[in-house]
Amino acid sequence: MAMGKYSRVDGRKSSNYCSTISMVAFVALCLVGVWMFMSSSVVPGQSSNVPVSQGSATSQGKQSMVENSKGFEDSSGDLQEGSSKDGESTENSNTDNQSDLEDDSKVTETQTETDSNQAGEENQGEKSQKDGDGKKEDENSGEAGSNSDSGEKENRSGEKSESDEGEKTTTDEGSSENKNDSETDGGSGEKSASDEGEKSTDEGENKDGGETVGNSGESNEGSQGKDKAVEVFPAGAQSELLNETNTQNAAWSTQAAESQKEKNSQSPSDVKKDGQAWKVCNTTAGPDYIPCLDNWKAIRKLSSTKHYEHRERHCPDEAPTCLVPVPEGYKQSIKWPKSRDKIWYYNVPHTKLAEIKGHQNWVKVSGEYLTFPGGGTQFKHGALHYIDFIQDSLLDIAWGKRTRVILDVGCGVASFGGYLFERDVLAMSFAPKDEHEAQVQFALERGIPATLAVMGTKRLPFPGYVFDVVHCARCRVPWHIEGGKLLLELNRVLRPGGYFVWSATPVYQKLEEEMTKLTKAMCWELVVIKKDKLNGVGAAIYRKPTSNECYNQRTKNEPPLCKESDDPNAAWNVPLEACMHKVPEDESLRGSNWPEQWPKRLESPPYWLKSQEDFAADYKHWKNVVSQSYLNGMGINWSSVRNVMDMRAVYGGFAAALKDLQVWVMNVVPIDSPDTLPIIYERGLFGMYHDWCQSFNTYPRTYDVLHADHLLSVVKKRCNLVGLVAEVDRILRPGGKLIVRDNVETITEVESLAKSMNWDIRMIYSKEGEGLLCVQKTMWRPKEAELITSAIM
Repeated sequence: MAMGKYSRVDGRKSSNYCSTISMVAFVALCLVGVWMFMSSSVVPGQSSNVPVSQGSATSQGKQSMVENSKGFEDSSGDLQEGSSKDGESTENSNTDNQSDLEDDSKVTETQTETDSNQAGEENQGEKSQKDGDGKKEDENSGEAGSNSDSGEKENRSGEKSESDEGEKTTTDEGSSENKNDSETDGGSGEKSASDEGEKSTDEGENKDGGETVGNSGESNEGSQGKDKAVEVFPAGAQSELLNETNTQNAAWSTQAAESQKEKNSQSPSDVKKDGQAWKVCNTTAGPDYIPCLDNWKAIRKLSSTKHYEHRERHCPDEAPTCLVPVPEGYKQSIKWPKSRDKIWYYNVPHTKLAEIKGHQNWVKVSGEYLTFPGGGTQFKHGALHYIDFIQDSLLDIAWGKRTRVILDVGCGVASFGGYLFERDVLAMSFAPKDEHEAQVQFALERGIPATLAVMGTKRLPFPGYVFDVVHCARCRVPWHIEGGKLLLELNRVLRPGGYFVWSATPVYQKLEEEMTKLTKAMCWELVVIKKDKLNGVGAAIYRKPTSNECYNQRTKNEPPLCKESDDPNAAWNVPLEACMHKVPEDESLRGSNWPEQWPKRLESPPYWLKSQEDFAADYKHWKNVVSQSYLNGMGINWSSVRNVMDMRAVYGGFAAALKDLQVWVMNVVPIDSPDTLPIIYERGLFGMYHDWCQSFNTYPRTYDVLHADHLLSVVKKRCNLVGLVAEVDRILRPGGKLIVRDNVETITEVESLAKSMNWDIRMIYSKEGEGLLCVQKTMWRPKEAELITSAIM
């Protein structure tokens, strides 16, 4: 029977074919089986005298296979309810049982589990049978109890033999299996929880001992916030990432020392605590309030305005600590490059310029948008055509190669600068406030670089010899008056060998006599005059000399050369003078040679820079910080960022590291910092000087990201930190970010002030006294207003 039963499984023959020696071994093993059978319970339908093995886990599994083997039998009558057929010897039975144990090791796990379940059902039937026959139950219980100990002993003694045979162990008792699984799962569950806890701790605390706090204003907290911290500061990089950029290897003077005209510092005052009582600024300018340009108290006291003194900076005695209101209907600014062509009307709700210049394609009102067709006074048929016209007139202009940084005087809505991005050119566009209503505000809202400035009585806030080209399209400036003072200021900032592009109607008709005399006296070479047939305008292009030979050969010293003591880089509050600075001729001096072509000049240390090691280290440092921290770990969507300001630029490394993004960076060099702004221009970037105790010359809500690297701790020694934070709020667009790198004390103060304005704390990190903070401005405005009497017309 055994042979017939299992031959259908794997075709193996019966053990009766084995040798006599093998039979002896089988008999010995069968004795073990006898003890197993004795310890088993009765199978339903069997006599109590017929044992079923439960001596081991293996035999339990095989027994279930035996009990449910009818599917593998030749006929339904092969296995009777009795344990053995009449005339079958015990030896054969035991031999067959051992063969069963060997052969069943080949059965799949799935089939074994099925048989185990069936065995469990039969055990349930066994229990029911015992409940129905009390007397028989007592007898069976006694027999099972007496055989249990023997079975357990035999099981322990037989474990090694079963292992040697290589038998597969399977459990068919559901309760034991579930218990074991439960214990195993419980153990692994405890381990997993422990591992996750340790992992969470490792993520929350940086390996270098840094402290990280996630974004309290967003839902991505917990593990996500901890992961963000790991991304922000990879292991081993924290100290380097928090390093302050310095210029200790070079003896740089400050812009304040060079100018010797900076305003007196404001008296320092204590920073208010979390309970800072913010109020909305109540001024005539309303949402467009610029403290240093809307100081009507100072403007009314001016004795004259003929030199545009009323458009110059007149800062209040103390920086305002109120918050500028947001225009009604304000929306998040349109992303670049779509913003170049249209902006939300309610963000800059001014239509006067559209009415005056509408026929010249400056700006048009179109429903809820203000649109910019790309035209202007001199390029009604598009800025790109005009840009190409200039280069066709003089190939040496070489937009985006030789010419990288230009100054656009009287920029209008700055479409010229906006389209120069397609030629890899940066244009510093400027115009006075309200000369044409909101023209600079239009430019900045569009995502085009621009600043508020006027050529009045003081120098422009730029160093000397830095712009590759100066451009003026019909700017109507009386260049020749007062000894040519205004044109001589452009000569100061123009690089030797650079070009002045002047396009206006009188140029192609007849050059004004006074303009001709002045440019000749300045030794400017008139390179070309050319007319654009499409636009009907012309351009005259002049070139600044690269040596002093022409200056020395003049018969008259008019305009005069500046004194040797006059520093061309001194620009902060320095009065305009009608003089010319000599051209640097020494090969080691800045301005004696043209920079490398773009983009090589971005990474190449300037030939005249003595601290080239500092330059290289700074560039490497900021590439590391930007790539490892700012681009991935701050939670900033850089595709939504266009206007960026570095409030304390040194070598311009931060801006250089953002080169591949669709952003532009206004690099600000504070007047009390080392004067490194010429280096920034030499790299093909741009910027300006500023005193952060005063307001910046820009409209409110004009920058997406402000970056302050070890600036605020220095500024708060001279002036009110609350006033500077209010200025940051004024400059930033709603939703804009402020990144502060400074000492922990300053970081804590700024965090407190940001919370008092209901800003979102995006990330804060500190290590060894240095910290990093990223906060996001919200639309929140206080309900109470503060009247700024100096700003009321």
